Parts: sequence; C-alpha cells; structure tokens
Amino acid sequence: MCNRFQIVGSLLRPAELLEYKQQIEHRDDIQYPFYQDFQGYEKCESEAIQAVVDKERDNGLSILTDGEYSKSMWHLDFVWGFQGIDRYIADHGYFFRDIDGASKYETRKDIGLRITGELGGKNHHFIHAYKKLQALAGDRETKLCVPSPSHIFGELSWSDNIGSTGVYKDKDELKDGLVKAYKDFVGEFAAAGGQILQFDDCLWELFADDNPNSPFTGEKINHEEVQGLAAEFIDINNTIIDYGHSLGLKMWTHNCRGNYDSRNMGGGSYAKIANLFLKQLKYDRFFLEWDDDRAGSLEALAVFKDKPETEIVLGLLSSKTNTLDDEARVVQMLDEASKIIDKDRLLLSHQCGFASCDGGNELTEDEQWAKIRQGQEIALQYWGN
Repeated sequence: MCNRFQIVGSLLRPAELLEYKQQIEHRDDIQYPFYQDFQGYEKCESEAIQAVVDKERDNGLSILTDGEYSKSMWHLDFVWGFQGIDRYIADHGYFFRDIDGASKYETRKDIGLRITGELGGKNHHFIHAYKKLQALAGDRETKLCVPSPSHIFGELSWSDNIGSTGVYKDKDELKDGLVKAYKDFVGEFAAAGGQILQFDDCLWELFADDNPNSPFTGEKINHEEVQGLAAEFIDINNTIIDYGHSLGLKMWTHNCRGNYDSRNMGGGSYAKIANLFLKQLKYDRFFLEWDDDRAGSLEALAVFKDKPETEIVLGLLSSKTNTLDDEARVVQMLDEASKIIDKDRLLLSHQCGFASCDGGNELTEDEQWAKIRQGQEIALQYWGN
C-alpha cells in the first residue's frame, strides 16, 4: 500500500444498483434517502457498498469512500438532504464539451433546486450513509465528499430562488441561511466521528480570463463585480472550513473541471486563479486536475510555497479514458512539480472520480480498477512505501 496515491471519491456503480438509480432519476416525487420509496433499494445499496469497500481495501487504498454509491449525482443529493429544499425537473441539464471538444453535450441530469423554506442541515441522510461506511472500513481512514458551500451558493443564487417572492430576499440572506445549514451538517458529521470532509467545487475556472467559455470574460464585463463574487465564494468556503477546523476535522477540496460520461466542462488555467482560490482558501489538501493541457503550467503551484502545511494531490491520471495512462508523462510532471513544491507534500490521483453521476464514465469496472492499480504502482515507484 502506498498512501501517496488517492482516489478523488466516486467509483463506477454495479449494474444491479444502476437499475434502481434509473428508476429514481427523473422522478420529482421521491423522498430522501431513496430507500424510503423503493422497496429493496437499501439492501442493494448496502451490498454494493460492502463490495466496493472490500475492493478498495484489496487494492491497497489507504483512505476509503463508499464509491459515492449513496448518491445519484455528486452535488444535488446532498442539497436535497437539507430542510427547505425541493427538487423539480428543469428544461435542460448542464452542458459539457463532447469528447472531441468541438460541440456541446447536454447531460441527462436535468434536475433543479427550489428553496421552499428556511435552510437547515440537521438529521441529514448523508450522516446515516457515512456511519455505514465507517462500520465497513475497519482500521482504514474514511472521507466524505460533498459539494462546496460556494458551489451551492452559486447554483441557488443564479436562479429564481431569491427576491421579493423567495424565502430569502437577497444574496446576503441566502448566504447566511446556507452557512447555517452547512454548519448544522458539519457539526453532526464531526459528532458522528467523521475526520475528513472533502468539498468538491466546479466554479473556480469561471474566473480565469483565459477560459473561453467563462461568462465573466469580455470587454463588457464589470471586473470589480467579478472579483467581488470570487471573494464572496472564497469567504463562504473559508467560513465553513474554519468551523470544520474548530471541530478537529481535516478539510479538503477537489476542483473539478467537469466530469460526465467522459465529457468535460471547464477551461482556463490554474495560473489565472492561483492567487484567488489556491492561495486564499484554507483547505488542508487540494485535489487539482492536470490530466490535459486545459489546466496550463504547473508553475501555478508556486502559490503553495507560502502554505507549508498544505498538501497537493496532482490529478495527472485520467478517469475519463478506458486505457492506461502514459507513465512517462506522469513521472515527468511529478518531477516538474517537485522542483516547485517539496516532494513530500505531493500526492497522485486521477483528475476526478470515475462516476460523478450514476451513469459513470465510458469504461468498465475492470478497466477502472486497472487504472487504480496503475496509479498505485506509479506512486510506489516514485515515493516508495
């Protein structure tokens, strides 16, 4: 086992679990957790999680997840667990770039969020799911992955959830309500024995002025407003990070550039946002995506020189492809990164999970585990035990 290789979180769901998930996907009348409405679902999910935890252990992973089998999507299931939230079927889902990068690809995940009351995060079903993971993990560490407060703040504020007809009259009220809900949840996670909480975030690249798909670029953009929004996102995250630290939690993040059906979403280099999100966010560990040239130069890592306690997980491997990765490229980039940041502060991963949503990326479970074993082998050769 080499703890220098880590998984981001999600793993491909088995076929029997996907059969249930497909029944759930486009229903807007179900309750959470799913087993309240679907007979046999809880047993199927529990057996699948037991099997995937055993597989993670057999493959030498030092920090375990439940494969995110208890979710349907990487972010929305968590928000559905809040009091004051309802879901609805939207006109369309998110747009991703097709595999060749030449066109837009609409997801099937066309579900929206509606605020119906004051937000709250107590008695969240993710705590129930996490306790099941803990019971299965034995002596291995575990982590729970949820969307960052800033990502959800962005989703809820860029909609009709605030204003004169909403529960929250303006963005400040919404932010206060969301912070309260997250603190409710984080407190219960710590009380349940949680140790590592990972916030996943897809919004950073919107602020990179070399991102051709960003809504915040162009001559007519008010750059002061854009910088103010970035500061707001950083502040709401740091508020919850500080709270987690006060409870003794390790607070991690994964910056995702889009991961659906082997498609991606975000361009823009880390260099353009390094002094914002990499430097100012107070996370203990950053999972960053460098599986292709969209992320730009590794020189962006230089901002971590002034944060000696922070660890960086380089997502140099791809969870989107069904073939093994170019090991020479990975080692070359590790060597390059270690000239900027001490080698002992670096780790290796795939750029994202293998199934941010139920359907997963375009590879088989056998191919997934082969790629995980390759990551372990590269890390063992590079860092040793």
